[in-house]
Amino acid sequence: MSFSLTFLFSSSSTALFPPRPSISVFASATNTSRFKMSSDSLPPLPENRIVVGCGGVGLDFLAAVASYPKPDDKIRSTSLKVQGGGKAGNALTCAARLGLNPRIISKVADDPQGKGILEEFEADGVDTSFLVVSKEGNSPFTYVIVDNQTKTRTCIHTPGYPPMLPDDFPQSTMSSELDRAGIAYFDGRLPETAIFIAQEVWTEAPSVPSALVSMLLRLPNLKFVIVTLGENGCIMLQRSKNEGADLEEVDVESLLESLNQRKDESVAFPTCVSSLETKLRADGIGTVSGRLFIGTAEKIPPSELSDTTGAGDAFIGAILYAICANMPPEKMLPFAAQVAALGCRALGARTGLPHRSHPRLESFF
Repeated sequence: MSFSLTFLFSSSSTALFPPRPSISVFASATNTSRFKMSSDSLPPLPENRIVVGCGGVGLDFLAAVASYPKPDDKIRSTSLKVQGGGKAGNALTCAARLGLNPRIISKVADDPQGKGILEEFEADGVDTSFLVVSKEGNSPFTYVIVDNQTKTRTCIHTPGYPPMLPDDFPQSTMSSELDRAGIAYFDGRLPETAIFIAQEVWTEAPSVPSALVSMLLRLPNLKFVIVTLGENGCIMLQRSKNEGADLEEVDVESLLESLNQRKDESVAFPTCVSSLETKLRADGIGTVSGRLFIGTAEKIPPSELSDTTGAGDAFIGAILYAICANMPPEKMLPFAAQVAALGCRALGARTGLPHRSHPRLESFF
């Protein structure tokens, strides 16, 4: 089994490892974007709202088509949009709209695409003080073909050049910024960072639940691990605060199966089911004390689903907010799924990203 990893670290030793979704996240939402919650009804923002993110940014050229073209076909788009993209860029944009103060560490070129990337970040409240601008080269960009018939998208990515290197950012400045932040988020896009972290967490476990156990065993300071599964939601393993407790030992595969049986498939909105604290055993790997959670994705009729580009990035952005707000997992996972679902209702990774005042998020605050 192999999957892409995203890394997140907080000052309280929290970690998030969701792979890039390979299956579209389906969501159900009525068009309520013209209605806003009163700012007076919202609770105070989290005290420590600074999030530092390091990873991919870019510009997306999105073209929706009636159906994906065959070889040598010439077709017309049904709609077109140009907007910022990149996993870290999307996640931090989502976090900014929810009320956090994100700072992006990445690299673009001094070209029209780079200028557009910077302007969009600044408009959304993402701090670009630590975004390196190269005088030469090209900024990253991606052509995205959105198939209206199958509700899938195809991405053709052109990396930025020259790539970001450790020397582009003074270590003293980096250390200073990380010290001030509540959370540091890495999407694994920058090779030097990705290689270093991958060596620490790579696992050859035969299944997702056993991989989660393996990660917590290999990195003993991690608080929890999450893997996203597209339309099938996500799985989270949270470490127990009392590792030495006298708990029943349960096979993690069997426990996951029992939790799946408790899901109510008739419910369209995101939900969460969880186990009690127990000792989770993964054969051939070891045991860890904790709780297992399953978060469901919101379901949407095909007629309401627009584009799943960036759904996983929106999920991560919402998790960033939830950590800062000290949401328990039972609230955090449905909240992140709801934010991702709202993003699926518009073309592009950022068009549908909700602000904190969106009425569909009212029940979480």
